[in-house]
Amino acid sequence: MNTQPAPEQPTQRLFEIEATPFGDSALMLKAASGTAEERQAGSRRLRELVFELQPHGLLDVVAGVDSVLVEFDCLAVSHGQLAQTIRLAAAGSAAAGGAPGRSPEFFEIPVVVSEAFSPDLPGVADELGISQEAVLGILETTELSINLLASAMAPMMGTLPFPGQVSRCREPRTNVDPGSLMVAGTSAIIQPFPGPSGWKVIGRTPLTVCDIREDPATSYIPGDRVRFRVIPESDWDALEGRFLRASTSRETTDGNR
Repeated sequence: MNTQPAPEQPTQRLFEIEATPFGDSALMLKAASGTAEERQAGSRRLRELVFELQPHGLLDVVAGVDSVLVEFDCLAVSHGQLAQTIRLAAAGSAAAGGAPGRSPEFFEIPVVVSEAFSPDLPGVADELGISQEAVLGILETTELSINLLASAMAPMMGTLPFPGQVSRCREPRTNVDPGSLMVAGTSAIIQPFPGPSGWKVIGRTPLTVCDIREDPATSYIPGDRVRFRVIPESDWDALEGRFLRASTSRETTDGNR
């Protein structure tokens, strides 16, 4: 007779949620503990959970870097009732092992750095007290996580290990070209379409990161990983307009693979 104990089955740790009233008809949700990256991942899980749950009275869900703002009809449900509903759903999801979802994908994004495409690079380097080459070195050697999709599906990524925080422009630009790579604080973002921005522009990718003709319009989602690669301006024409897709490996990338 086999007397060996049965192997212990792995269990998913209970997801502890911090729920804070935000005005009369909104609830701010956060992961109650963990590292910055774990809290960011928790925010993504919370957003997916609320969308799947569609609790009574739900009006809108606004994702932040490490939080989720849930707006609701205060005549239909209270802060406490909504928080309890979401906590119970999170506990049930953990007990069931959670939804599998797709595994994070990896994107290597080519970036051209030039006087025209990188108007704020000198100022960013001066502000951080390092050389322009050092700024680009940090950019190229850091694998970033897409924390959230901002306005117009812009991928917002962090965290860049700069020796300090990058300030925003004193006067926001009224029009930033699509594909512009911008930084602020220790985060990076890519401008999908022409539009205003107060972030500082340090490069530009020839690839199209969001295309409404594609289904889906972006190939990335929060949780995916990104690394930037500075390329010569002479490579621009060969890549311009190609839709950004996940890399087939971490050694090679092609804008249309």
